[in-house]
Order: sequence, then structure tokens, then C-alpha cells
Amino acid sequence: MTPPAQRVTRGFSIDDEGEKQAPRRIRTRQQIIAGEGKRPPAAVELRLLAHNPFNPREELTEIDETAASLKEKGQIQPVTVVRRAAFLAAHPGQEEALGEADYVVVDGNRRLAAAAVAELAELRIDVNDALAATAADILESALIANVHRVDVAPLDQAKALEELVRTHGSQGKVAKRLGKTPAWVSQRLALLELTDELQEKVESGALKVEPARRIGRLPKAEQAAEAEKVMTAARTPRQRTPRTPADEPPTVNGVNTPTPAGARAGAESTTTVNGVNTPASAERAGHEVVVPCSPPEQVVKFLVAGLSPEVLMTVAELLLDRVSSTEAEKPKA
Repeated sequence: MTPPAQRVTRGFSIDDEGEKQAPRRIRTRQQIIAGEGKRPPAAVELRLLAHNPFNPREELTEIDETAASLKEKGQIQPVTVVRRAAFLAAHPGQEEALGEADYVVVDGNRRLAAAAVAELAELRIDVNDALAATAADILESALIANVHRVDVAPLDQAKALEELVRTHGSQGKVAKRLGKTPAWVSQRLALLELTDELQEKVESGALKVEPARRIGRLPKAEQAAEAEKVMTAARTPRQRTPRTPADEPPTVNGVNTPTPAGARAGAESTTTVNGVNTPASAERAGHEVVVPCSPPEQVVKFLVAGLSPEVLMTVAELLLDRVSSTEAEKPKA
């Protein structure tokens, strides 16, 4: 016997025994157009992908190298995108910038540019509309994706951080959201305190980033002179002055100190210098300072005794930068 036809009502169905089934989700016409409730495709044609108009990177680098890699090895990771409707909800009025694209790339703008150079037909995507809840979320997502990459222009990174500070209200809050220290954020924002001329020198590479961050903390009237000193020192090759026997410095390790002829065995040497007993005046007089291979507390004690507060602050910032760079260069699992 053929079972009676199932009765269907708007929003739910009733089976042949009169039991109400789970309600069916009904999408509005606007939701259907926006693609809500529809499983996104695993890959889309390049014409359906748009670059993020608010990408923290003003200039994409190494496009040709990435294109060559895509040709040879294929696409290893999908690009992270948000739907067009989600992006426009956070950034109304950007329809022209998106063209006819259905998706906006949040992480993977360089791969999208490289895919066009490599003449690929499509790219694999990962849709995550949660990244586009607000304009700040989109910027933050793009910045987090780039913050550990060494090829992001320092000034681009600083400008994005400035926008995040404006959104969240403080450097401390931004640091917490990015998983960084407040000092890390402060160092990068210091570049924006440079004069326009010095910012151009940072972009061209004439002024290195690490000293530029220190110079950015100075009054603008003093920045040009300090930058000139830094750049002049970088251009001047170091020259070693030939030493005469009379110029030989004291031995820096008590273990390998030669015993002068005729000296009593076990007699205390007055010329032995190591990292623990090096006088603080040695650094201030311009002599080499040997940092001890000791527990961190002893190293800190030695540095505090031998360096001025201003130099100590610079050393701390340089160490933070070096640690950040080392972490960024580690291959991701």
C-alpha cells in the first residue's frame, strides 16, 4: 500500500503519523543572494575574488617568486575570505572597489596577485564571515595574518597598529589582542613620530628600522641630526688600527692569562679582567665590555652597572626586536 503523501506547511513538515518534524530553515531572497545558509565552494575562479581595499600592506612584495611557487608546487594553503555581503556590511560604499567579486580576501592578497601572474584558473578558499563583524575586525584579522611576516613594510605595520589603537583605545589593549607586549607596539608606533623626510628614508632603506624607532622617540628638532649620525656611521667602514705590544689590552679571561716570567705561582694577576669584575667606567671610556656567560640576573646586574639608562632602554628594545624577528623566521608547523 502506498503511504499517504507527506503534508508540508511553511516552516515545518508533518509526517504520515501526524508528528511535526524539525522546522525547515527558510531563507529570505536577500539571504539567498548573499549566500547565507549555502555551503561555500572549496575553490573559486580568480574573477570572483577581490583584494581587500583596506589591506595593511600598501605594496605586495615577492609576487614573481610566489607565482613561481604556485606553478611548481601548487597552492598549499587556502586563502581566507569573507563573503561580499559581510564585507559591505562592515564597509558600506565599497561596491565599486570590489567589482563583481563574490568574496573579499582577508589573508592571502599576495597569493591572489601571484595566482593572476601564474595564470591559474582558480584558488582554494576558506570562508570566515566572522572576521568581518566590524571594520576593525577586518583590519585586525589582516594585521594578525601579517604581523609575524618579515616582508611587511614597517611603516605599513605601524599605520595599521595606529588604526587599531584608535579603535580599541589603548596600546595595551591592542598588544593583548595581538599577543604582543605593549613595548612591542610602542616601538613600532615610534616610526610614525619621525619627520616625513625620515619616514621616506626608512621606506628607501637608507635609515634602518631599529635605530629609526629609537630616533622616533626624540623631539622632531633633534631627529635629523641623530639620523645623520646613524647613517654616516653605517656608511663608514670599520678600520682596525695595528697594535703594538704596548697597546695590548689586558687578558679578558683569567683561565688563559699567561703567567709572566719570574712571577710567583698562584700570585694574583692585576691585569685579569672578566665580565664580572669589569669596571663600569670601561664602557663609558669607550673600551670593549665583555658580557659574562652567567645567569640572566648576573647579566642584568652587570649591564645596569656599566650602561646609562638611555643605553639600557635601547638595548632592551633591540633585544625585543631580535627575539620577535627570530620567532617570525621559524618555520610554522
